[in-house]
Amino acid sequence: MPNKIRWGVIGAAKIALTKVIPGMQRCEHAEIAAIASRDEGKARAAARHLNIPKHYRSYQALLDDPDIDAIYNPLPNHLHVPWSIKAAEARKHVLCEKPIALTVEETKHLIAARDRTGVKMGEAFMVHLHPQWLRTLELVRSGEIGALRAMNCVFSYNNRDANNIRNIPDAGGGALMDIGCYPIHCSRWIFGEEPNRVSAFIDIDPVFGTDRLISGLLDFPSGHAAFTCSTQLAPYQRTIFFGDRGRIEIEIPVNAPPDKETRIFVTASDATRTETFPVCDQYTLQGDAFSNAILLNREAPVPLEDALANMKVIQGLFRSAATGGPQHLSVA
Repeated sequence: MPNKIRWGVIGAAKIALTKVIPGMQRCEHAEIAAIASRDEGKARAAARHLNIPKHYRSYQALLDDPDIDAIYNPLPNHLHVPWSIKAAEARKHVLCEKPIALTVEETKHLIAARDRTGVKMGEAFMVHLHPQWLRTLELVRSGEIGALRAMNCVFSYNNRDANNIRNIPDAGGGALMDIGCYPIHCSRWIFGEEPNRVSAFIDIDPVFGTDRLISGLLDFPSGHAAFTCSTQLAPYQRTIFFGDRGRIEIEIPVNAPPDKETRIFVTASDATRTETFPVCDQYTLQGDAFSNAILLNREAPVPLEDALANMKVIQGLFRSAATGGPQHLSVA
């Protein structure tokens, strides 16, 4: 039985070249064996710069390579589903960037393709593996801050580049899809519940047509999660969980640095302490976790069922902003 999964990367996206590939190249159970781009020059340059053995000038050529076991898909959002399905049909396992789809129905198509082909397929929420988040989950579950009642998250950056895919509606751009999916996923995970209803206010960029500012509210059986995300604010991120006897604050919840320690601040019994976590790369952790899911025939770290639940919330928030009222979410 092999102890390493041979990965191919479709597309030369910035996140792949600067974060995911370097992180996965430090994995114990994964190796980056190939990269493909529709621009052969980009594929060749990326392969040379990152010491990747093979490069291809088309995505399909990479999928046709029998020596590739799994695909990492960092393509623009509107290409996640079609190329993830093509990869599954080529019997490649798939780790796809978030948001994994544009709609609930698209996500259901992915689930059908996974079930039909028998491959592993999951959404790339790398935060799910970071020690600061696992510790936060542990503290909440242990009752350290009492009963969890609320979460608050702010996540923003400033990008006014008209050619950036995050500012192109047809590519699935906008704040909710790009970064709003994080507080949705993390609140559902830490609460351990699905919201009954959601509400949102959205500000649309008059030039790009994308949502540049969203404030959302998720009504869980046990409490509320509120977040504000923007593509046109000063860069900032912070997440706080509030219990009836304390709180937990995550200093850098999403873009945890791979070369610095991270911290959470825990307030309980009227005292605040800092918990510090050693240097780690959450993309390395993600690569090894997904590779082990393949090697040991386990469920993907963030399976498609979770992606479907996340997409139901995203779609509900868009409906709320469009209608001006809260939206009830169905369980089915």
